[in-house]
Amino acid sequence: MSIKDSTIIEGVRVKLPTKYGHFELVPFKEKINGFEHMALIKGDLTSEETVLTRIHSACATGDLFGSLKCDCGDQLIEAMKMIEENGTGVIVYLQQEGRGIGLMNKMKAYKLQEEGFDTIEANLKLGFASDERDYNVGVEILNAVGVKQVNLLTNNPDKISGLEKSGIKVVKRVPIIIPSNPFNAHYLETKENQMGHQLTESKLENKCYDH
Repeated sequence: MSIKDSTIIEGVRVKLPTKYGHFELVPFKEKINGFEHMALIKGDLTSEETVLTRIHSACATGDLFGSLKCDCGDQLIEAMKMIEENGTGVIVYLQQEGRGIGLMNKMKAYKLQEEGFDTIEANLKLGFASDERDYNVGVEILNAVGVKQVNLLTNNPDKISGLEKSGIKVVKRVPIIIPSNPFNAHYLETKENQMGHQLTESKLENKCYDH
């Protein structure tokens, strides 16, 4: 895609030292709606044919406040650590709160979960699909930072198909296994049993494997 055809605007790249490693951060803005996303970059991405990559959807409750109701914040931290250890990689951070339904509706879904609905049932009752996310903008960001082929840090098979439909080759899926706790056990069970997420070590032969 040419710069003229791109749906995103690339911002200024800056250095970002963190508790989990030293990175560079570059913001992106969607032209049509003003949504802002980020790429957190480690090393020279163009030096690697296959780049260790995480596509992470924003989760204010998990990423910012350390909520125990999900595993999002822990997955983000683990991805940063794994990329730092690897020496090269990228996290594409997308503003797709609540699997794409937004923060207000996510809280409505949380309230329904308090009443006994699971995470899929709550979305459906609110009139949404179980997962409303679109990975096209994530693919555009990967293209912008020079990534065409990835080892994908994910438990979610839909991310693999979403990237590959948009032209990013997924060489391997690299699961991020986070232990459950009493507050998110049912949520993780629902993702594993109904959405096909890879969440237990017992189902893995290796940490990295061809999908």
